[in-house]
Amino acid sequence: MNQITIPAGYRPPLDAYDTQRAIIFIKNTFQKEFAEALNLKRVSAPLFVSEGSGLNDNLSGYERPVAFDIPAVGTEAQVVHSLAKWKRLALKRYNFSVGNGLYTDMNAIRRDEELDNIHSIYVDQWDWEKIITPENRNLDYLKHIVRAIVDVICDVKDRLYARFPQLQTQLDRNVAFITSQELEDLYPDLPPSARETAYAKLHKTICVMQIGGALKSGKPHGVRAPDYDDWQLNCDIIFWNEVLGQALEISSMGIRVDSESLSRQLTIAGCEERRALPFHQMLLNGELPLTIGGGIGQSRLCMLLMGCAHIGEVQSSLWDDETLRACEAAGVPLL
Repeated sequence: MNQITIPAGYRPPLDAYDTQRAIIFIKNTFQKEFAEALNLKRVSAPLFVSEGSGLNDNLSGYERPVAFDIPAVGTEAQVVHSLAKWKRLALKRYNFSVGNGLYTDMNAIRRDEELDNIHSIYVDQWDWEKIITPENRNLDYLKHIVRAIVDVICDVKDRLYARFPQLQTQLDRNVAFITSQELEDLYPDLPPSARETAYAKLHKTICVMQIGGALKSGKPHGVRAPDYDDWQLNCDIIFWNEVLGQALEISSMGIRVDSESLSRQLTIAGCEERRALPFHQMLLNGELPLTIGGGIGQSRLCMLLMGCAHIGEVQSSLWDDETLRACEAAGVPLL
């Protein structure tokens, strides 16, 4: 069931015109500074991939991709859920070298998403991927990249507020790193999302690492597909959202699987059949570069920096009648 929360006394931080000005400023400024910080080049990316390529992200495993036939090509296509796998293949095809990477706009339709203040069926994010060395496949390097991303977000916030001084959101550059097991140990009686909220309320900017494998409780902190992130070397970047009083994930990212970790995770996840797919064959044979990558939510970043209560204030999407009525009654303008 969809959920909607309207914070008491909430008022939109900007009018309709300035909202659009702020959105374009955030997007233009962030992608420029982000690309410079991580040495990334912008590339074009697909909106859809062929069903049999193995390139689409299956997310948690239950989401149904939007699919359609292409008579002129003679194949079935799927709208991408993300570009997690495509990016790694593109780095090889485009002849990128170690230390260099790519980023792109990724637009997806997730029709099975449960809607609330921060979830929409329309997903827009900056997908990025960078080639690394075998020596970079460790948590210290992961933390280094996380800090660089958080610094860029905070820099964009400072520049945005120079233009729109009425905005008041506070962000902390200091990142509190914690593994999913350490988080479960701290809050054993809470579900994963509540653990994140409790920890983010204390530390404001947090990074939860090692997501995907089963914890001591027998359950994973979150579901991760077995064929892109290494579950021992991935993370979520999360900020405290003062407006909603909850944790807000801005990025899911990680060091990607090598042949060994891919083989292990396919077995754990019961996805042995994927070994025969073209992309997975290349990975298992060591034909693709070692990489780190992730996605950074564009609309989520905008709502965080602008202090919005609903993601529909910064993106155009479709909403259920209950959400539309509640937002209209509270004066929350959905685009």
